[in-house]
Amino acid sequence: MAKCLTVYYSRKGENFFPGGIKSVEKGNTAYAAEYIAKAVGADLFEVDTVKPHAENYRACCGEAVVEAKSNARPEIKSFVDDITPYDTIFVCYPCWCGTAPMCIFTFLEHYDLTGKKIVPLCTNEGSGLANSVADIERSCPGAIIAPGLSIRGHKCAESEAELAAWAMENQ
Repeated sequence: MAKCLTVYYSRKGENFFPGGIKSVEKGNTAYAAEYIAKAVGADLFEVDTVKPHAENYRACCGEAVVEAKSNARPEIKSFVDDITPYDTIFVCYPCWCGTAPMCIFTFLEHYDLTGKKIVPLCTNEGSGLANSVADIERSCPGAIIAPGLSIRGHKCAESEAELAAWAMENQ
């Protein structure tokens, strides 16, 4: 059985949901990452930026646009000490500007992931995976990139069974 790691970036505070913006104590992607880790017995690692994104949803969107346009690599607080034991890495993130948040690329590009299986999971409210899988593939030369899964963010908290089944198939 493969040794798995689940890496995620998730936004607390104001988030977009069908019908408008509401504030949440726990980001949608965090639910998905926790369910995946639980299902496959993976270690769990949260990517956390040194400079937090704005709590206001619209301000955060503006920051995300600036980061994406400049292909930024925001500094993150920490990294996994040793990535070598992991065969499969689930990478969970919200869709920002048609891809993963730039801090996800900061994390991925820190390592040589040659031969590792990278399994993307993108939370969104309609954009699907967008360009995120292709962008992850460019950031992880030599890695094996799985097709990935798109899930509606507002459904994450109630999707444990679906996410667990998907994770078991993709570990």
